[in-house]
Amino acid sequence: MIAVTFALPAESSEFLRRLRDKSHTERDGVRTIRGKIEERAIEVLHTGVGEKVCRQRLGKFLSARRTAERIRGGEQDQQFDCLISAGFAGALDNDLKIGDLLLAENFSTVHESETRASLSGLHIHIANLLTVPALIDSPEERNKLALASGAVAADMETEFIARACATCGIPLLSLRVISDTPHNRLPAPANVLFDIERQQTRMLRLATHLLAHPSRVPRLAHFATRIAHARKILADALVAVVRKL
Repeated sequence: MIAVTFALPAESSEFLRRLRDKSHTERDGVRTIRGKIEERAIEVLHTGVGEKVCRQRLGKFLSARRTAERIRGGEQDQQFDCLISAGFAGALDNDLKIGDLLLAENFSTVHESETRASLSGLHIHIANLLTVPALIDSPEERNKLALASGAVAADMETEFIARACATCGIPLLSLRVISDTPHNRLPAPANVLFDIERQQTRMLRLATHLLAHPSRVPRLAHFATRIAHARKILADALVAVVRKL
């Protein structure tokens, strides 16, 4: 079985459409979706955005999985073959474009031969990914982070997923699609687009912001179109990878 994590359903929806024989499971308050790509069993977890909720949900998910394995008495057979950390990432410079795929070389621990075989035929960048504590909109801040870290893109969860996988001995493949760049920025301030404490967009706050800045409405609509395109690219890549792993 392969585990696939996304921060939010907005990232996973296209991939979930590709699964057959879907079912939902809940353990210790953590909900997952199971299904198949061809004959390969998949379990999808939404980690939430940011360190706190990601560590909580992933910890419960992996703990519940180990408990289930012990109950069935087949720990070796039931261990995940690997975990794929998937979702969106923001480019730190303009070398990457929206819709580009990134394999995070610094976090991925799946054997190199398996990685190359699973990614053959895909146009994909292999470089470092940085995990940051908040959404970054400023091009200047993105540039500083790129220079300081050597990473080409940033997300808010993969570092914590990598730590959990290392503790459990689960090979990790980190695959992200670029959703925004310094040139194609977020259509509204980060705290307007998403409330990390509530793990959702506060629609009244967003509506109030757009009423005060009506010129940003087309930007938001264009951003939604770009996100839908990026989501499809990611789903296509994930299906291709799963088939070959």
